[in-house]
Order: sequence, then C-alpha cells, then structure tokens
Amino acid sequence: MNRAAVPAPVTQVLDAAGSWLPSAMADVERRLERIATGRGGALAEDATTTLSAGGKRLRPLLVLVCAGPEAVTSASRGAVAVELVHMATLVHDDVLDDAPLRRGRPTVLASSGRMRATATGDLLLSRAFGELAGDGDRRQVALLATASVALARGELAQRRDAFDLAVGADRYLDRCRLKTAALFECACAIGDSGTDLAGFGRRVGLAFQLLDDVLDVTGPPERTGKARGTDLIDGTVTLPLILALERDPSLARAELHGIDARSSEELCDRIVASGATDDVRSLARAQVGEAKAELDRSGLEPDRRRLLDLIADGIVERYA
Repeated sequence: MNRAAVPAPVTQVLDAAGSWLPSAMADVERRLERIATGRGGALAEDATTTLSAGGKRLRPLLVLVCAGPEAVTSASRGAVAVELVHMATLVHDDVLDDAPLRRGRPTVLASSGRMRATATGDLLLSRAFGELAGDGDRRQVALLATASVALARGELAQRRDAFDLAVGADRYLDRCRLKTAALFECACAIGDSGTDLAGFGRRVGLAFQLLDDVLDVTGPPERTGKARGTDLIDGTVTLPLILALERDPSLARAELHGIDARSSEELCDRIVASGATDDVRSLARAQVGEAKAELDRSGLEPDRRRLLDLIADGIVERYA
C-alpha cells in the first residue's frame, strides 16, 4: 500500500508490527483495486475513483490486527469486505447529503450524477458480500450483515433527526453507535480469533465519530477536505452543537434550514467559544480509555495488545 497516503497513526502501527502487517495490508489494497476495477463498466470507473481517494483504512487494519499474524490469511477477505462496505456507505452518504467533495476531491455524485453514484454504492456493497462468499464463512457474513443493517438504521435516524435542535445527547450517541461504531465493532469481531474484542471496536468507533464531529466544527477545510460546518449546512445535529445549546440557549434561535457557508462558520465559532468541542474531545478520550480497559480484561497477548493500543491512541492523535 502507499504509506504516504495514510495518516501517521496508521503508519506507526505498521512500523510497530514488523513485516507481517504491512504485507497483509498491501494484499488488502491490491485486492480492493482488483475488485474496484473488475467487471462493472462505467460503475467500475466510479468505484476506482472512490478507492483512489484514499482513506485511513482503519477498519481493515483492525480486522488484521485482531486476527494476528497466524490467522491473517483467513482474515484478509473479511478485511477487504469491511472496507468495501465502508466505501459503499461513503458514496451513498454523499448522495443523501448532495456532497460535492470527499477528502478534497469531487465525489462520484458530483462527477457522475445521482443515479450512477447510487449504483456505485450498491456495486461496492454487493462485492463486499461476494468477497466473503469466496470462503463460505457464514460467521463473517452474519457479522457484516448485522453491521450493514445497523449502518442503514443509523443513517435513517440521522435523516429523521435532521434540522431538529431538540435532539438530545443520548439519541445522538445511539445514532453514532449504529452509523459508525457498528462497523468498527464488526471489524474486530471478524478478525477476532477467540478473544472478545468487539467492545474495544465499539468504543474506538464511537470515539472516532465524536472526534470527527469536532473536526467538522473546528476545521480547517484544508485538513478535512470539506467546508467547515458541513454537518450544520446538511442539518445534521451533532454533539458539539447539542452541548453548546445547553451552555448558550440563545443558539436555539439558529435556523439551520437554508444556512449558508458564512453563517455556518459563525455558528461554528460560537460552538467552539461555548467550550462544547473541548467537552466532546474529553468524552472521546474517555471512550478510548474504556476501550483500553476492554483490552485489559481480554487477556490478549502483548504484541496484539500493543498494536491495538497504538490504534486507539492514533485516533485521538489524528484529531488532536
């Protein structure tokens, strides 16, 4: 894989693992490329565009680390499948959000239109399950199917909550567990070779989403690849805004419908000034601490434990 294309926290894990993990991740990347460029005509071009946009590859990394070097070969299909589902959700999310950019590049929606973008997401999703069918691993299929249903439920909940400033923290967190944490949990469960690591994945995934929502408010765009406050413009009410409303009730007069980029920037400044983003960061760090406590209880051997610690710390470092 192109190490220059992944963030420093991921490369730190690769360096710490020795030769087996970089080799396994390179195999996953090659398999993703073959699947994206395979049969599918114009849709294959759009799938390739989605893949070439890069990403952190945290989910396949979790599959492989949870499996360990002895089981990495049998886990590689699961790693590919989990990343394909993630890619599919990104394409579908861009359709729902009418998003022009993803990681600083034009989305499939922007370049190919709504119908082709929707079909590209469907293609990636179907190929994820096709990848698992190659080994006939019913357990992995069931885990990924459960996570995929959770992703859909989370997306529906987010749409239902759009523009609603009365959404509370508990509902937001439930939504995040479905929309984001479920696939992290699935990645750990697919790779897991006898030790229960699903709870670790769930908590790390929740921390990831919390910090991603902070970054949407704080920016800057050159780091996120999208305009600051994009969630606000989309009507997505996240925890930084929820907590800011508790501290500054006058924010309840904000009108998210039709908000423009300038007004969104101003609202982001007010959210930051309330101290809400600092509180969300603290909550994310607490989730990482609880994820590490899950590892303490797992009895995992030191080498894999060290790599999972690095992944957990890397999520915080990435968004520091």
